[in-house]
Amino acid sequence: MTSKYSRGVLLCVIAAASWGGMFPVMTGALKHIDPFTFTCIRYTIAGLCFLPLLLALEGRSSLRLKGERVWLAWFLGTSGFAGFQFLVFLGQKLVGKDGALIASIMMVLQPLLGFLANWVVRKVAPPKGALVFIAMSLVGVLFVITNGHVGILIQRPQQYGADGLIVLGALCWVIYTMGGSFFPHWSPVKYTTVTTGLGLTSAYAITAILLGTGLIAMPTGDAVVTVIPHLAYMGLAAGFCGVLFWNLGNKAIGPLNGVLFMDVVPITAFSITAIGGHKPGVMQIVGALISAVALVLNNMYLRRRQASLSGPAAKPAVSQAAATPAPAEAVSR
Repeated sequence: MTSKYSRGVLLCVIAAASWGGMFPVMTGALKHIDPFTFTCIRYTIAGLCFLPLLLALEGRSSLRLKGERVWLAWFLGTSGFAGFQFLVFLGQKLVGKDGALIASIMMVLQPLLGFLANWVVRKVAPPKGALVFIAMSLVGVLFVITNGHVGILIQRPQQYGADGLIVLGALCWVIYTMGGSFFPHWSPVKYTTVTTGLGLTSAYAITAILLGTGLIAMPTGDAVVTVIPHLAYMGLAAGFCGVLFWNLGNKAIGPLNGVLFMDVVPITAFSITAIGGHKPGVMQIVGALISAVALVLNNMYLRRRQASLSGPAAKPAVSQAAATPAPAEAVSR
């Protein structure tokens, strides 16, 4: 495994682990503030960190977007920083006390959603081997969360509406993750900064409408003060560091490979909720091992598949491009 690829894997793991922590953190925050206002404050904090970083690395010229597809960057930012946050955390709040674990479980659908989205956008059928490993990782994570009693996940039909919101939110993040390939000349820092800023315009507008129509209440000053520790983690650790590391990691290993590391999210969420003294069951340990093995095997499979397609005996470039969903070198995050 090359140094660049190894670094990309490490960055994706760190990012996913930080996001695993955000679900338990949001459990406490949602008791005091709505997910819409919280998201606006959270990514304002993250955006104020991204902007000086971009200016320091690339200068003021990096903010000139003349001739760029600003509307597409706005759509992607809206999908990632309004769609994902609003839908997932609203769904988590509607689920109730089990919302953190249920929402984190749903994140394991993102690898499958990523391949399906790639199929729709690029007309490339998902590699059969990758689908096998995604299914394998899904089984492992479900074992971790349920301790082998997977049936409990389908015994609550009243939560299907909330679950649907969470799945739609997960799809929004997949769209954002894959969207960087449409900006091949942008650095990961620029992609993150610009899409965060543009996405915030949508988040502000949606939140203003909800506040103005009375669908959500204006949070009190005491509520905002209470969630300051939650904002610190969500804005700096999961927001600034998590998103930046995720985009940097996907730059190195490619979005279809990187999105599989979202399986780390529910495992981290479960681990945090279990810190109170709950010892892992046998099936939970087995599930963690299954998911870890699936990550390794999927990475090996996709890398070997890409190498075989780009080898001397490969078909012409047009055929190769059609067969390879998103080469790491072509993806800018």
